[in-house]
Formats: sequence, C-alpha cells, structure tokens
Amino acid sequence: MRRITATLLAACLLLAGAAPGCSKSYDENAKDCATALTERTGGKAGDKPTVRDAEERVDAFDDTLADMVDSGYEAAAKDAYDTAENKTRKGGKSRPEACEPLSKDDYTLLLMAKAIDGLGWTGEGGEFDKLKMAESLGD
Repeated sequence: MRRITATLLAACLLLAGAAPGCSKSYDENAKDCATALTERTGGKAGDKPTVRDAEERVDAFDDTLADMVDSGYEAAAKDAYDTAENKTRKGGKSRPEACEPLSKDDYTLLLMAKAIDGLGWTGEGGEFDKLKMAESLGD
C-alpha cells in the first residue's frame, strides 16, 4: 500500500511541476511567435506584439491605405500594399513551431504586424507610422 501511495504522490508532483511550464497565456504564445518571426521579417528584436497589438497595427495600416485611396493616391496605396504583402509572404513561407498554439487568423495578424515593423513602418511604441511608410516608399 505504501508503494502505491508513494508512486501516486510522485506522479502528482511530477504533473503539478510540469503544468506551469506548459500553460503559457495566449499573449505569451503570441510574443514567442513574434520573436520567432523577427528573423524572417527583419523587424526589431524587441518588437513582440500581442495579438491585440498586432490587430491595432494592421488596422491602422489598412485605414491608412483606405484614406490614401479616398484621397486619390491609389498608386501609392497599391505600392504600400504590395510592399507589405511581399514582405509578409517572404516571412511566412513556413509557420514556426513557436506559432503553432495560435489560430491561423492570429498568426496571420502577427506575421503582417511583424512585416510592417520589418519595413521600418513602426514608431517607438510599436504603432504603425504612416509618415515612415510614406518616406520609405519615396526612396
């Protein structure tokens, strides 16, 4: 009986000790994914957006493109879109293991957000910077 109790206790302790290492939050998984995408996208190593941060960055980029089209700058908007799409495509050839816990949509958001950073189109706080985008497209 002692042997069974000791075995069960040891198994419970092993499982309890392993659990914290396996239970990362979704935001932690997103930051790990962003880190894995850094080399592929050329972004800053310190740029580790959460899914919400990535969504805000990509939405700001989309809004800027829509504003450009509305203002008659379709060619510039297309150039910006094509540049970001090419950077995203190059970075996303295969999904890094660190990105596996994320949904397809969230992975795509992070990939696009990291591509925008890799293009140098983000400010100090990681937000999309349309002036940086415009300056780089003028080069």
